[in-house]
Amino acid sequence: MMSLARWERIRVREKFQKGFVAMTLERIIRIVAGFFVLLSLSLGLLHSHWWFLFTAFVGINLFQSGFTNFCPLELILKKFHIAERCPLKESDRAK
Repeated sequence: MMSLARWERIRVREKFQKGFVAMTLERIIRIVAGFFVLLSLSLGLLHSHWWFLFTAFVGINLFQSGFTNFCPLELILKKFHIAERCPLKESDRAK
């Protein structure tokens, strides 16, 4: 009987071969940060100029996380057990 981890590796390998790439922690953080910047810019233009402060907050957070390697969203995602890296090995990608 195959373990759940083995089934998961097979499923991820099949998706990778079809052109899908697993979402990693870094990709999720980039997507969320980009979404927050676009959202706050549009709200700043359409609703109130105070939303630009949220844009600045996201930018400052990205800037400081580049130097300190501390990101609050990363801590939240790790609590949800989001993988930091793609579970495939380099040898699996060649197959």
